Amino acid sequence: MTLFQDVAQNLPEEVIPEEKTLSIIDLIINGGTASVIIILILFVLLFVALYIYFERIFAIKAASKVDGNFMNQIRDHVSSGKLEAGKELCAQTDAPVARLIEKGISRIGKPLEDINKAVENAGTLEVYKLEKNVSILATVAGAAPMLGFLGTVVGMIIAFHEMASKGGQAEIGSLASGIYTAMTTTVAGLIVGIIAYIGYNHLVVRTDKVVHQMEANAVEFMDLLDEPA
Repeated sequence: MTLFQDVAQNLPEEVIPEEKTLSIIDLIINGGTASVIIILILFVLLFVALYIYFERIFAIKAASKVDGNFMNQIRDHVSSGKLEAGKELCAQTDAPVARLIEKGISRIGKPLEDINKAVENAGTLEVYKLEKNVSILATVAGAAPMLGFLGTVVGMIIAFHEMASKGGQAEIGSLASGIYTAMTTTVAGLIVGIIAYIGYNHLVVRTDKVVHQMEANAVEFMDLLDEPA
């Protein structure tokens, strides 16, 4: 055996550092009972937020579908005194605008102020229906990040308590692991909160469009009644 071969055999093998990977499941499980509970609550809130968003977006989309010729037909029926035909047309149109006009037609013959009041009350009821459960979405948008932060604070307390119980001799690696595991709740809370916040604002914009459509048609109907015979 040569000298070089002997030296080569005695050289220590190169140690390849093991690459640590982050698994979401591992982070959740290793975060402790409090972290798991908060993550589960956040998943429930996410499901609720998505359900409300899609349920409301389909309802608002259906409410905004009104035949462009609807008000012209109402004008023709009211002008010719065919009030029953106007009511039937409104009944066949499943939209908030149609229900407002139907309420106004049913009050024809009474003072304009009474008709206007009835239409306004019907409009308030329709807006309430459009905004059903939307406030829950706003609550989720605000509560989810706070829940996530709560999980992180609890995790940090546990991590530092463990370090204190060991007389400050806890390994830096285990301490860092506990900290970034605890912070997963904040990340989860922010994700749920952002999704709920975007969904809420989109629903508000879509609802406002329907409300403006209702107001425009209500004003047009009242102008029709106020026209000289």
